[in-house]
Amino acid sequence: MSGAEGRVAARLAELGLTLPAAAAPLAAYVPAVRSGAHVWTSGQLPFVEGVMPTTGKVGGGLDAETATALARTAALNALAAVGALLASEGPVTDPATALDRVRRVVKVVGFVASDPAFTGQPAVVNGASLLLHEVFGEAGVHARSAVGVAALPLDAAVEIELVVEVD
Repeated sequence: MSGAEGRVAARLAELGLTLPAAAAPLAAYVPAVRSGAHVWTSGQLPFVEGVMPTTGKVGGGLDAETATALARTAALNALAAVGALLASEGPVTDPATALDRVRRVVKVVGFVASDPAFTGQPAVVNGASLLLHEVFGEAGVHARSAVGVAALPLDAAVEIELVVEVD
């Protein structure tokens, strides 16, 4: 990607989004790790200001539309983890501006806590995929897995992981 510094922050603002602070780990891990030209995030839950807005299994009391919005929120949280890591490397210290260093979203893995009869995991994880495309344009188009699981930490409905290529 090329252009003026702060283009990702500007794009987030155009979308009416604010990059949250990276969530603190819930156990013995870090939110993101860089290896060479790639940043790998830990699974990110759909926290909003430190609170899980809703919990439960999709198809078992939680509708797919709500879960899709949660996937979008979890992807924004994953971007926050990437931005915080890149900002810690300098020279830019603002995580949203540091996201200008993302060259491509390589892979998204989405986990959906699902009722056994629910099979719409790809549609739910589209919430994350579409956000990344909206933020990064063609560089946000990625490979992806959408996996149904019996349960997620804190009874979250979705969890999103990213792999991004960076400068």
